[in-house]
Amino acid sequence: MKRISLTVWIFIGMAAGVACGVFAPSTAKQLGILSTIFLRLIRSIIAPLLFGTLVYGIAGGGEVKHMGRIGGKAILYFEIVTTVALFLGLGIVNLVRPGEGVPIARSAAEVAAPAAPPTTLTSVVEHTFPTSIIDSMARNDVLQVVVFAFLFGAACAAIGAKAQPVVSFCGALAEVMFRYTKYVMYAAPFGVGAAIAVTVGSKGLAVLFGLGKLILTMYAALAIFVILVLGAVIAIARVPLRSFYAAVREPFLIAFSTASSEAALPLAMENMEQFGVPKHIVGFVIPTGYSFNLDGTTLYLSLASMFVAQAAGVHMNFGDQLIMMLTLMLTSKGVAGVPRAALVILSGTLAAFHLPVEGFSILLGVDALLDMARTSVNVLGNCLAAAVVARWEGYKVG
Repeated sequence: MKRISLTVWIFIGMAAGVACGVFAPSTAKQLGILSTIFLRLIRSIIAPLLFGTLVYGIAGGGEVKHMGRIGGKAILYFEIVTTVALFLGLGIVNLVRPGEGVPIARSAAEVAAPAAPPTTLTSVVEHTFPTSIIDSMARNDVLQVVVFAFLFGAACAAIGAKAQPVVSFCGALAEVMFRYTKYVMYAAPFGVGAAIAVTVGSKGLAVLFGLGKLILTMYAALAIFVILVLGAVIAIARVPLRSFYAAVREPFLIAFSTASSEAALPLAMENMEQFGVPKHIVGFVIPTGYSFNLDGTTLYLSLASMFVAQAAGVHMNFGDQLIMMLTLMLTSKGVAGVPRAALVILSGTLAAFHLPVEGFSILLGVDALLDMARTSVNVLGNCLAAAVVARWEGYKVG
């Protein structure tokens, strides 16, 4: 009998979670501890895995002289794709206008989240550099860990033979963390099933139908982005579609079911290495993309902000919308790959453009479904970014 794959087990766990949430909601609400344990185990992987992978990839492979070029290509790619995502979301929300007819209850202001502090280019750049790598690892700040590991790996490469014990340790650390990831993934069906069960058990099936036009618009916009934009990137970069699908399938499902990019990060990195992307590119591009290449999140931010404007009856001309998109391009950088992070950015954007923050509370009711979609597209986009940069560097993948 053919062995059941992890993907099938994850689907089974998701279906069981929905059934539990529908037929035994009181029990489903108590399952949050399973998803919490799974996410905590996943987060324990991230910092040592990133550090070991990136240091060994740079110093062990002698790739330090190429990393500046790779970083430049990655950032250029990130900015192009996220800009397309923002404007695609803007175009679709103006075409479909899902906010029209949705009432905004002013009394809901009490439950709206506080506005985020203003984000500036200076604060984003300053936050990139760690004051303590131990603190950065404790907080799982992937961008700071990447910056430290990059400089540390470059230092090891410059020293040469004297640093070989450290480089060998980092290589062994990366291998151990990949095996550790494999063990943790055995719990994935239980963790993702519990996460779905808690959502459905707490909000009921009504969460699947509330604000249906917005949900359908969001999912349709993301589907168009994946098919047309990422599909075009796959064709242009000549990334083998079938083998790429096989590599990203399980990380995509984990991200969708847990609404956490962090949960999918270790498996995404391992699968992309098996796909043929060199270790140093995987270790740099995917974690950096968690701050600069959130395709699903940026598309959601443009759609959600205009949804609130439409629901409130606030007319925004093209110039106003363009300024808001440029603001979102800045404020979306550095968003952590954790559940609901986009809500903080959205609340700050609404306040900055004098849109009613009461509209924020309307989005809360269905944000679980929206977050699942945007997070999974974030993971998909970052996996593709690693493959594209590898192809750009002349490596054969797939």
